[in-house]
Amino acid sequence: MKRSAIFYISAAAIILMIGYACSKSVHSRTEDAPALSPSKNDENAGTWKPILLTAPDEFPLAAPGATGTPDYIAQVNEMKSWQQNMTEEDRKAVKYWSAGAILRWNEILRNLVAKFNLPPFQNPDNTYPFPNANNPLAYPYFPFANPPYAARAYAYVSAAQYDALVAAYHYKKLYNRKAPYAVDSTVKTLIPKSDLPSYPSEDAVVAGAAAEMMKLLFPGSQDYINKKLEEHVHARMMAGVNVRSDIDAGITLGRAVAQKFIARGRADRAGAAASNAAQWKQMEDDCIARGEIPWYSLENPRRPPMLPLFGKVRSLLNDSLTLVSLRPGPPPSTNSEAMDKETEEIYQIIKKPTREQIAIVHHWADGVGTATPPGHWNEIAAEDWINQKFSEPRWARNMALLNIAMMDAAIVCWDTKYFYFNPRPTQMNPSIKTATGIPNFPAYISGHSTFSGAAATILSHIVPARAGAYDEMAREASISRMYGGIHYRSDCQKGLEVGNNVGGKAVDRAKIDGAE
Repeated sequence: MKRSAIFYISAAAIILMIGYACSKSVHSRTEDAPALSPSKNDENAGTWKPILLTAPDEFPLAAPGATGTPDYIAQVNEMKSWQQNMTEEDRKAVKYWSAGAILRWNEILRNLVAKFNLPPFQNPDNTYPFPNANNPLAYPYFPFANPPYAARAYAYVSAAQYDALVAAYHYKKLYNRKAPYAVDSTVKTLIPKSDLPSYPSEDAVVAGAAAEMMKLLFPGSQDYINKKLEEHVHARMMAGVNVRSDIDAGITLGRAVAQKFIARGRADRAGAAASNAAQWKQMEDDCIARGEIPWYSLENPRRPPMLPLFGKVRSLLNDSLTLVSLRPGPPPSTNSEAMDKETEEIYQIIKKPTREQIAIVHHWADGVGTATPPGHWNEIAAEDWINQKFSEPRWARNMALLNIAMMDAAIVCWDTKYFYFNPRPTQMNPSIKTATGIPNFPAYISGHSTFSGAAATILSHIVPARAGAYDEMAREASISRMYGGIHYRSDCQKGLEVGNNVGGKAVDRAKIDGAE
């Protein structure tokens, strides 16, 4: 089962048509977001605490040329030429990207996750194939962007973008080169102006970091990602806010920062998360030795479990001992009256669901072909933050906090699932027919609940006025898994509790990162 790809995670869940992978796209309610116009620029963002960088100047960036040189004047003229020859498509691109670099690349990432969130169909001999990073366009497509893979992808991309912006704002203040419209009054600006220095371009540094990370996470989509990168940086020049040297410096810096995260990814143990048949058997035997009924795949043929060793992945925020300490105590014994009662509760719910319960199940399902539960919470955050008028670096910092919290939620949740190896309600009572597919991994604790608890906790810290709404959404996401017949009450209650504790670690980091 060993694979050598840097960001390889193989897994499987339920059957889906192969062709769906090529057409799936997420419709985001943020697509028509207005131009970014922050209430404050956060010009001190270069002093904020990065996640992996040792210092904001870890990667040197050469000083820009003076604005009075022939080279700079030529760059301004190039930008004017772009503006003079703009097409309607160009104008649409300027408007689209003006909503913010973090927002737009997050949308792109969610679409990629949805496109690749497809479990492989079985082989003729009833075995299951594994996606191959060295041949990503062959079936089964690489990666299978299941919830743990997606949580890690969101975290790495967001954290790299944040660190890249910390570095960029350090150099903005150091070199203090004026924006082209502040140098040449004839330059037209098509988006809101800023009094920030333009070198390096904040949009280009975000794009450089994001594209580099995404091309490794989704190697079969490199042409698409490169096209988005080119469209983004051209939009900045056509908007009249960055000359070519601003853009080039930003891309260079963003890519350099991304390489540090790529090196970190090579060593975070994610490549071994699928484990092997001997390890799966050991987990089952350990469960039986405790006198419990072990979980098993309910698919026919039985599918290998999803990422049994994801609980061993290294966090971007916490050490392994801290994450293990967040593992909850055991679920009710499979031979206990408490388990019988919890199973019967799910049977009674699923036997006669209400219209409202069914609507809640489907709203929070986030299954195959979607951006996954972490992606759902990314969209919730993005919609809310548009109204908060955050600056680009604050968007990046907040998105990094949200996603490293949900990556840690995945780590703790998956560690718990495979430590206890607890069966699902449908296994304990075959009369329970789920309202959605049955996830191919143990029940305790609920992944949706853990992701949602972590997300609601950090989002409540970022936007305290919305804390009640986030808590309500997290509870609804959690109970949706009971309504769907997928989880017991204890799975959901403990999942929320663990998620809240994980989110609390991200809040602790937020309080000391210099942004508050």
